[in-house]
Amino acid sequence: MKRTSARLADGREIIYFDALDSAPDRRIEDTRDLGPVSTASEIRYDAALDEWVAIASHRQGRTHLPPTDECPLCPSRGDHRTEVPADDYDVVVFENRFPSFSSGAVPLDPAPVQHELFARRPGVGRCEVVCFTSDHDSPISTLPPEHVRLVVEAWVDRTCELSLLPHVEQVFCFENRGEEIGVTLGHPHGQIYAYPFVTPRTRRMLDSARLHRERTWRNLFADLLAAELADGSRIVATSEHWVAFVPAAARWPVEVHVYPRRQVPDLPALHEAERDDFARIYLEVLGAMDNLYGLPLPYISAWHQAPVRIDRELAYLHLEVFSVKRAANKLKYLAGSESGMGVFINDVTPEQAAQALRAAAKPA
Repeated sequence: MKRTSARLADGREIIYFDALDSAPDRRIEDTRDLGPVSTASEIRYDAALDEWVAIASHRQGRTHLPPTDECPLCPSRGDHRTEVPADDYDVVVFENRFPSFSSGAVPLDPAPVQHELFARRPGVGRCEVVCFTSDHDSPISTLPPEHVRLVVEAWVDRTCELSLLPHVEQVFCFENRGEEIGVTLGHPHGQIYAYPFVTPRTRRMLDSARLHRERTWRNLFADLLAAELADGSRIVATSEHWVAFVPAAARWPVEVHVYPRRQVPDLPALHEAERDDFARIYLEVLGAMDNLYGLPLPYISAWHQAPVRIDRELAYLHLEVFSVKRAANKLKYLAGSESGMGVFINDVTPEQAAQALRAAAKPA
């Protein structure tokens, strides 16, 4: 693999990941006339829920569903100058121009906080865009395993680098696909958020893992995986190093969790064979999801990694992939119970979903 770092016209970092060491030099000058990045972002403390909320009003002006010939994530060719100055690439990562978190974040309101319950501070962190391929019309589910493997290397690289930043507490790699999910750019891509705090979902899972360890002296996630394997009814796919299953208490009509068989805290801890094997089982899972209704399924694909500094021994790296589609022509909306109380109601049993995905994964 060849890794090349460069700078965009406004000073943001861009990193090319090429499969071959013989790939051409990607350090191409960005000739666009860009103003400086101005990030007015802060995090505000919700004392009622013990959570931080990011406020980033500058994101209102970000690019929204441009036509294909104006895509900002395609390579720069001819007069079409994009976020990627090179005329081709395998995988590329760059700092988001409209980030929720940034090393240069400034508070929205510099006035001092008037009450301790209204704590706030700058949204210091980093947000990056990961372009999976230069081909605008090739979603990750259609890429060959060796290319997905390169995407994994990009995730590993960025997790390592971002974890070294002094203000970063958690690194989150994810993909949103489909307009139904809220995607604003059609090019195959994901994002990486480097948070200045441990996210609420992670804190809750680790609290559960801590209680389980105190009761049993075992790891909660390892026990969940073992129980799913023993039951078998919700298993979607297995490989030498990975297991994909619909969780017993799935919240979404289509929801698959992908676990390594070996407990590791994060992506960098995976060994070479596990990284190779992930590319294959991930494509199998995504293929089954796309075959389920005979159309590209909108989904969120979310990596759960250990926090940078705390509770790493409790964590268990895993991927969650879920969709809002409950039928070919029906969406699962977060209505009163889900949005108001956080209690999900699933119209599809996990066992039915797993059976349908297994059937969809089989060759025609």
